[in-house]
Amino acid sequence: MTFIITRSGQKFDLANPTAAMVHPADIAHSLSMQCRFNGHTIDFYSVAQHCCLVADLVPEEHQLAALLHDATEAYVGDMVRPLKEGMRNHAHAIGEVCIYALTEERVWQAICQRFDLNHVLPASVKHADLVALATEKRDLMPAHPEPWACLDGITPAPDQIHSWAPATAAIHYQARLLQLLATTHRARASA
Repeated sequence: MTFIITRSGQKFDLANPTAAMVHPADIAHSLSMQCRFNGHTIDFYSVAQHCCLVADLVPEEHQLAALLHDATEAYVGDMVRPLKEGMRNHAHAIGEVCIYALTEERVWQAICQRFDLNHVLPASVKHADLVALATEKRDLMPAHPEPWACLDGITPAPDQIHSWAPATAAIHYQARLLQLLATTHRARASA
């Protein structure tokens, strides 16, 4: 079996994902139910809320990409950053790790096709993701003296994060996605 059934009852084939299988409501629901940092936060904090924060930190023209930058997690789940980076940095990785990376890339391509995005994220989204990470570390993680090397030179956002319940995160995420889709497609049509 190579497929999952999404919240909306759709079949999503992980071995051969297509743009037609990608649905905004499924992404919003799934990301709102997944806790960042494998749940090791002080309060529940969803991937959906994280994506909304990242979208708030980028220029308007990159907000759709920012909101969707972790959308693959709606279909393949999340993997903690140290494991994912280790996987990317070791070309000799084999087995399940390679299968995960290949599957995640296929899903990302389907998402990009569905939402008419470039598969390469803008630099502003990558930077905003790190700013969000620094802010989450400050506001949501237990205090620990070990520095995170990936955050060297990154300043957290000034505003404190207040966690949303999953239902609230789903509503905010889906509304933001639909609003961005409407304005992005309107702008492209008039250009």
